[in-house]
Amino acid sequence: MNERAPRSVETRTLRIAYAEWGADSGWPVILSHGFPYDVHAFDEVAPILADAGARVIAPCARGFGPTRFVSDATLRSGQQAARGLDILQLADALALQRPILAGFDWGGNASCVAAALWPHRFGGLVSYASYDIIDIGAQRRPASPALERVCWYQHLFQTERGRQCLAEHRRDLCRLLWEAWSPGWRFDTATFERSAASFDNPDFVDIVIHCYRHVFGLEAGDPALQPLEDRLARRPAIAIPAVTLDGTQDPLKPGGTKSDAPRFVAAHEHRAVEAGHNLPQEKPRDFADAVSTVRSWLV
Repeated sequence: MNERAPRSVETRTLRIAYAEWGADSGWPVILSHGFPYDVHAFDEVAPILADAGARVIAPCARGFGPTRFVSDATLRSGQQAARGLDILQLADALALQRPILAGFDWGGNASCVAAALWPHRFGGLVSYASYDIIDIGAQRRPASPALERVCWYQHLFQTERGRQCLAEHRRDLCRLLWEAWSPGWRFDTATFERSAASFDNPDFVDIVIHCYRHVFGLEAGDPALQPLEDRLARRPAIAIPAVTLDGTQDPLKPGGTKSDAPRFVAAHEHRAVEAGHNLPQEKPRDFADAVSTVRSWLV
């Protein structure tokens, strides 16, 4: 089924641009991308789901593509509570009835946040990297040296030199991450450039830098969102049906995330897929099948 023309909807904070597939009467799915990716990560996933009867919404995250802030005065926050709230407000603005959430990287994090904080509002979840709610307190402690090396970009972004590097070399830096995180995936320049155009958003650098500085506990978040961050710090369980996924070739998740299973207290299944970090674009049928599995549990 063909993608519709790009659309947008206004929430209290953002004018969210989104791609859409399927009929208005279809069962709703929100597909959320990560950094440094964009909605094109779902170019093959979404038509599969639309052909199965879904109405698929793939929003451009804050700081990506045509999505813009309603007010110039709003903090350009990349914190997880803000991105989870964006999903809730998108679902409300589009009047989606208990949509299934599915995402990876930042999109998996935001989907898990929304599912944990507002379980009454969503029907199910597909999350790459399982329980992907960031334990900000734990981020103050070091990981293994091997993983710290993989996360070099996060350390770079703590400095003003890192901000300047991202601003001046965003395409080169982001392509390095694509290549490192998906070592078995062969993509061409055109594929990368389709997504890289989204990095020209005027808020991209501010959002990315704030995200990683807030994660490290080195930059304050939006005070209005602190009550949500306090709830997330208590590591709430996810109480809606969920399929979780790992990419067996993902250097960011060595050993996988199957051990997170106890944090899912409704129907839950974990799957390992031979792929890297960008699983929806590398193995779109596996990602779509996970969404269809959650759908089958709800009907």
